[in-house]
Amino acid sequence: MPYFCTLKKNKSMQPVVCNDFKDTRSGFGAGLVEAGRQNSNVFALCADVIGSLKMGDFIKEFPERFIQTGIAEANMVGISAGLALSWKIPFAGAFAGFISGRVYDQIRMTAAYSNLNVKIAASHAGITVGEDGATHQMMEDLGLMKMLPNMVVINPCDYNQTKQATIAAANYIGPVYLRFGRPAVPNFTPADQPFEIGKAIVMNEGTDVTIIATGHLVWHALEAAYELSQQGISAEVIDIHTIKPLDEEAILRSAAKTRCVVTAEEHMMNGGLGDSVCQVLARNLPTPVEMVAVNDQFGESGKPDELMKKYGLDTPHIVEAAKKVMAGK
Repeated sequence: MPYFCTLKKNKSMQPVVCNDFKDTRSGFGAGLVEAGRQNSNVFALCADVIGSLKMGDFIKEFPERFIQTGIAEANMVGISAGLALSWKIPFAGAFAGFISGRVYDQIRMTAAYSNLNVKIAASHAGITVGEDGATHQMMEDLGLMKMLPNMVVINPCDYNQTKQATIAAANYIGPVYLRFGRPAVPNFTPADQPFEIGKAIVMNEGTDVTIIATGHLVWHALEAAYELSQQGISAEVIDIHTIKPLDEEAILRSAAKTRCVVTAEEHMMNGGLGDSVCQVLARNLPTPVEMVAVNDQFGESGKPDELMKKYGLDTPHIVEAAKKVMAGK
């Protein structure tokens, strides 16, 4: 069932309201503990950012299953590969900018090429790292990781979904890249909602335009859908929490109905979700597309909300993109 049902008579929907705000990295921490309780083979490794990745509760409960590698991400991935070869389920955690970019070769050769059961836990992703600035604002990681054969790429939207995604990653056999963020964001998905890798979720049903979003942009997409509904526009919102494998069936089903698509992500336009969606549509159902993403530029230091606005990743930009793509039908 959709979260916000469109009323067909007047194309309106209920206001999007959320009073629960949590950071997705805390969802990872909670999911890691639960995964550890469910399976004694789950291990956690960290590159000197225990507090930032919320690994404290896991360490407290399972100290014998934690390895502190220090600021040595490449070594951490190598150790994780060794653990995977010993039938363990290692979660290697660090900031997205360092665990994806700095050690890409190690991930490519030891995890992806060897198809090992290594989980890459990437925190502080995207431009919402904020004041840490351009060096830490990793907006190329989804593209880097989705290009690797065997790699599953997950980008959940809130605390609850990140917790469930972490548990699902532990149960999946094979390399996984799990991306989450620093700031507190709306926590709006049901705590008990099952998480199925590669299966999109229709958040709102619509008929005029499809908005396909991932990560922090899912909430903004819902806000945009509400604003559009007040203008008589019925927007379908799809949460793509798994970038790879991509739910092509859900994308094509919605695009066939609305005949125009907007993608929204906290990532570079090149190589991200929009790139993947356009490939699916180009091969199967040529459709007008507008992409809400960072357009080939590095970020800068600033408050997360201000940066989202400056780089065109907020609700008004999704509304604008929806109107533009509808005009091109």
